[in-house]
Amino acid sequence: MAVKRLEKSFMVLLLVIGGVLMMVPFIWMIGSSFKPENEFTIIPPTIIPHHPTFDNYRNLFIKLEFLTYLENTLVIVLFSFAGMFLNAMAGYAFAKFDFPGKNKFYYLILATMMIPGQVTMIPTYLIINKLNLVNTMAGIVLPGLVGAFGIFLFRQFMSTIPIDLLEAARLDGAGELRIFFQLIVPVVKPVFAVQGILTFIGAWNSFLWPLIIANDERLYTLSVGLSLLKGQYGTEFGLQMAGAAFMVVPIIIIFIFFQKHIIEGYTISGIK
Repeated sequence: MAVKRLEKSFMVLLLVIGGVLMMVPFIWMIGSSFKPENEFTIIPPTIIPHHPTFDNYRNLFIKLEFLTYLENTLVIVLFSFAGMFLNAMAGYAFAKFDFPGKNKFYYLILATMMIPGQVTMIPTYLIINKLNLVNTMAGIVLPGLVGAFGIFLFRQFMSTIPIDLLEAARLDGAGELRIFFQLIVPVVKPVFAVQGILTFIGAWNSFLWPLIIANDERLYTLSVGLSLLKGQYGTEFGLQMAGAAFMVVPIIIIFIFFQKHIIEGYTISGIK
């Protein structure tokens, strides 16, 4: 018992040390975002600023169009949430309807999960270009509305819903849309919670595709705007730290409060 207790104490200590080491860069970033520029040259460097200031955050919205970047990012987030319902409808169709080629089509969709997104960017860009949607918000949003993982996740969960429940609703005269929104959606709320969290994180961090599609700075997202800080404002370290903190902190908050659902998002498909 003494040996097991010693091993457990050692593992806890090891995890605590590892956690502290992992948190140091994050704490340093948050602290540096409140430092005046002259404090970055102090030796030894400080983690907690001696003279904290909010000037770095104010300059994000004065020197850069960070408010515009924030609005664009929120638009992408909102449309991504709307895309969840398209994923849910597709998952519902694959789970509860029979149609020609259903299984082949479903396996084809699953096969796209094994293709890196970078591989499909060129053909997707060519399609968007043919539709004259380059340098538009629609061109940024449309390719990300549906995804194979979302369809797979909803389909796996909806497969467990008894078909008798749906048949009873149809006998009562309910249409398919009413069944979906009033019966199916409340049942699959856990999946919507999981998918909503993953969708927010993906949309909030969107970088490569908006950078490719948008030629106008007014369509840039927060991630793209943050990359601009490395150029013209490369020597203003406080401004860069404020931009990084502005991007990271919401994700950290979401993860802290919903980490249980995030983990379930990767395990629920194997359980159901």
